[in-house]
Parts: sequence; structure tokens; C-alpha cells
Amino acid sequence: MIKLENVVLASPEQMEFIIQGMRNPMNSWEKSDSSCGTVTRDTDIQWNCDYFIGTNDAALMQRLAKAGTDHRKFMRMMPVYVRITAPLYWWKEFDTYKVGTIANSCSTMHKIQEKEFTLDDFSHEHMDIASTSCLEVTIRYLNLFREEYLNTKDKDIWWQMIQLLPSNYNQTRNVMLNYEVLANIYKSRKNHKLDEWRSFCKWIEDLPYSELIVGEQNSKPMTPDEINTLVDIQKKRFGEPFPWIKEKIEKVASELHSMVDGCPCKGCSDLTRAYCKSETCEKYSEWFSKLKEE
Repeated sequence: MIKLENVVLASPEQMEFIIQGMRNPMNSWEKSDSSCGTVTRDTDIQWNCDYFIGTNDAALMQRLAKAGTDHRKFMRMMPVYVRITAPLYWWKEFDTYKVGTIANSCSTMHKIQEKEFTLDDFSHEHMDIASTSCLEVTIRYLNLFREEYLNTKDKDIWWQMIQLLPSNYNQTRNVMLNYEVLANIYKSRKNHKLDEWRSFCKWIEDLPYSELIVGEQNSKPMTPDEINTLVDIQKKRFGEPFPWIKEKIEKVASELHSMVDGCPCKGCSDLTRAYCKSETCEKYSEWFSKLKEE
């Protein structure tokens, strides 16, 4: 589980300063066409309700972004503030991104005993009945130690809570990032095995002018060939494709069936069986049927 809220982006004044600096190397400030107020042309990009990135500035941003990290220094100056609630096992991986990030976290060291532990304090969406029962037992013991610590202030009891706390305990941090850091994260984590990383990358895609981060190629839909290849790879590695791949399969199949009547595969070749969803097809994929039921 991951929750991202309270997003704060660069203000119009900051964007004006960032774009001015972006144009410093070529002294091309007079070509800047970003402005506050009403949009002036169809190709302008709305950064927020008060600021629009102009066509010239947007084109330069794209060229520099494609040129690599040495040339797109302006992206390091585009801050993104966000409040994130996520399990400790995710934060352990997030902490590998040290350069360009700052975070203030809710302290488990100082405040672990402040409130009673409940199941909602932990990420458990993938736990089965047996695992959930184990977690509930752990929570009961944590609360017993909590009550004992509140009564005695014994540090040995405090240690029991600290070292018993599971890694799926949800922690909240207020984080400062920038577009360059998000580009590095997106590149390495967009197909990650953890749901939290894939959700984080989907959030990145929804940021204003995310093309600077994800690249233009990510806006193109996956072809059936690409989907089938990715599904086969993920089935070999993890036993089943990632949930977002299932969504892609559904989307492609729906689009294909909207174009023709009946089965679009015209025989259900090995290439198309994974995303064919026509129940009237003679070779209807049992694997896809299972995906639909899930």
C-alpha cells in the first residue's frame, strides 16, 4: 500500500526563474514564451492554473531532456513536494535515492508508543488468512509491550516493540524530490515487482509535463507483440504477469474487438492467444479466462 498526497510543485515565479536559467548557456532569454494568465496558443502546456509553458520553452525542455543528465540541469531545479505513506520495506528501497531528496519522517524511535497498533497500520493487501492471523498475533504482542512500556518506561520493553515491528508497518514522510530524481526512479522502477513502485510510477506519469520524465515513447500504446513478449517474460520470472500488464491486455483486447465482429485473431495463433478475450473463439485462451476471473 502506498498513499501520495499534498503534492506541491514549483510556483510560477520558480518556473520563470528555472526557464531563465535553462536559457543561460545560449543567452536566448528573448525566445522564452512562457507566461502567466491566459493560454496564447494551442500547444502551450498548462503547468498550473496561473502559468503556461510556451511552445519555444517546451521544445527546448524536450531537447535538453533527451540530451541526457549533463544538459538537463533545469530538471534538478524543478521541485516536487509530496507526503507519502508506505510500508517500511518500500522505504528501505526508496532510501537508495539520497542525492536530490530530503525527507522528514514520523519517528518510530520517539513515537512508536503514542497510539495503539491496529491492522490498518500495516500493509497487508496480499496476505492470506494464515499470514493475516500471524500479523494479528504480532499486533497483540506489540500492544501488550506498549501498555507495559507506558506503565513502566522500561527501555527493555521499548526494545521489544522496536525489534518486533514488522517491515510492513506504514510510515509517513514529507519528501522533497525533483524532476531529475523522478526520471531516475521512473527508469529503474516502472516495471518493479512491488505494487508500491508501480503505483509511484503511475503517479509520476500524472505530474504536469511528465513527458520530461517518462519520455514521449511512454505515451504510445503497447503493441500486441510487445505485450505478449512482456507477459511471457514475467510469467517465467514471477509465475504471472504484473497487474498493470493485465490492464494492458484488457485494453488491447477491447480495442481489437471493437474493430471487428467475433474473434480478431482469426484462428488464435500463439502470438494472440494471451490477449484474445472472445468467448466464441474455438481456441479461447484458458490463461486469459483465468485473468478475467481474477
